[in-house]
Order: sequence, then structure tokens, then C-alpha cells
Amino acid sequence: MRFFSAVLGLCALLAQTPAYAEAPSDPLSWLGRIASASQRLNYVGTFVYQSGDHVETSRIAHRVDASGEYERLEVLDGSPREIIRRGNEVRCVLPDERTVIIDQAGGRRAFPARLPASLNGLAESYRIRKGELGRVAGYEAQAVVLEPRDDLRYGHTLWAEMQTGLLLKSRTVDEHGGLIEQFSFSDLRIGGDVDMDLLESRFTPDDDWRMVNARGNDMPRNEIGWVLAQALPGYSLSSVMRRPLGRDRGQAVHMVFSDGLAAISVFIEPIGEGSSVGLGPVSNGAINIYKRTLNGHLVTALGEAPERAVRLIGDNIQAVAQ
Repeated sequence: MRFFSAVLGLCALLAQTPAYAEAPSDPLSWLGRIASASQRLNYVGTFVYQSGDHVETSRIAHRVDASGEYERLEVLDGSPREIIRRGNEVRCVLPDERTVIIDQAGGRRAFPARLPASLNGLAESYRIRKGELGRVAGYEAQAVVLEPRDDLRYGHTLWAEMQTGLLLKSRTVDEHGGLIEQFSFSDLRIGGDVDMDLLESRFTPDDDWRMVNARGNDMPRNEIGWVLAQALPGYSLSSVMRRPLGRDRGQAVHMVFSDGLAAISVFIEPIGEGSSVGLGPVSNGAINIYKRTLNGHLVTALGEAPERAVRLIGDNIQAVAQ
């Protein structure tokens, strides 16, 4: 009986332990581990975001089981905010505004899911190398450094947990090595069961809350009506869809250009002629925004990329000649 009890106890322990794999030797394989770990592992933790003088703390719980992927992210500072994921649906809960925004999950999500599933072509835009071993939130971590080959993207250092590949820390720097933004776990548990209570919203919307449907519809590329007249090195069109703008405002075309890590979104929406409110460049941490008008439309380009890259894409959007 002691033998069988020991076996049962070992099986129970293994069922709650994340799957370990031998650490790869090359940096590209490390990036593949980082990309998949955030989606296949259970974890609960607290991480800190820093950009300039702004510091923000968030709590995240993530669970994967036979029914799919579940996640809840709660911002702990300032106005309360939650992001709840159930499979392919994402809900952004804004209790101060009594609003819930419903969207579909994109290819890239919040920390620690900083990398997309596909890393094709990444080495063409970045020099990728292994960095030093370190320690983050009590875990041994392998650093992977991505140095941009031009001034159209930022540099990144990613710290991955040695056994599972889960991203523990992410740092984004400018062309001079200056810090733009950083995410870092301060407390983390990898593996084990994640109770569904940790994945439920703390807020219960009632009849006076607004439910905003921001889901888009994929578009055939030959029906977009807009084109990037001059390609940006390393960036290619990764998705395009139509998104609702709200009551009586029609729809916007949403195009995403990516180099496999950086992504620049372009929104094209109809506006009244002569409007010039908020045009030009704006910066917010790692996010650069650039707006211009074109043929009765507002073109907004934004993304975690240098201002030059965002502006070049925004300026090169043109209507397809009929």
C-alpha cells in the first residue's frame, strides 16, 4: 500500500508541474519557447510595467485545459481595469466608465505573451543572440537579445525561465540603448492548478453599462481599397479587417504591418472634409501615433515602433486607383 500511495502522490505532483524541456542552445529556439510557453502553461503572478516616470502593477492568472485558454489581467494602480480572455474572445472591463469592450484575441497579447506564434523572417530585421544568465522573481532566466538592423524598430532583451521558457522580463530600448519600457514579474507561480475564481471578473455589469462590440471582420486583400505605396523594409501586411466605428459612423479598415515582432496598425475611417484635429505625431511610451487626412478619410498609424517607421507607413497609405 505504501508503494501505491507513493506512486499516486508522485502522479498528482507531476500533474501539477509544468512540462520541462531541455534548454536549447541557439537563440531562435529560445524565442520559439518563449512564444509558446505563455499559451500552454498555467501561471499566476504579479508584474510591474515601467515607462519613463510611469510605473504600473498588474496581476495575471492564466489557465489552459481541454476546453481552451483562459486569462484574467487586472491593473492594480489607478482606475480599475480588467482584461478577461475566454478562448478567442477578449473583454476589456472599465468599471469607472461602466463599459465593457468586446473584441477577438489577436496574434499578440499582453505580457508575458509578447511574441507572436510565427517568428518567420525575424532574423532578417534583428541580430539575435543569447545574453547572460540572470534571476527574475526567484527563477533562473536566460536572456535573449534582439538588436535591430536599422532604425525602423526598437531593440529588445527578453528573459526566459530556464525550465519552461516562460517570459519573466521584457525590456525595450531605443537606438541609444535608453529604456523605453519594461515588464518584469515580481512574484510568480508556474504550473499547478489555477482556480476558475481567479479568472472571473470582479465586476458584474448591469443594465446601465455599455457593451461595445469592437470585433472586426476579415477582409479579402483584393477588396481593401487601400495600399502601402512604398514597402517598409522588413514589414509586411499580416492582417486586414473591417471594424465598426459606432452608431452611424460606418466602419474602419484596419491593416496590420509586422516584421514578426514589431507591429504597426493602420486605421482608415471616413471623416468630414477639412478636419485637422489631432493630426501629426504623438508618443506614449513605446507607442507612437501618427495621423493624417486623405481624400475625406482619417489615416491613423500606431504601433510599438520608432516614430520614423510609424510615420513612413502612415504617409505611404494610398487609395487603390479605380
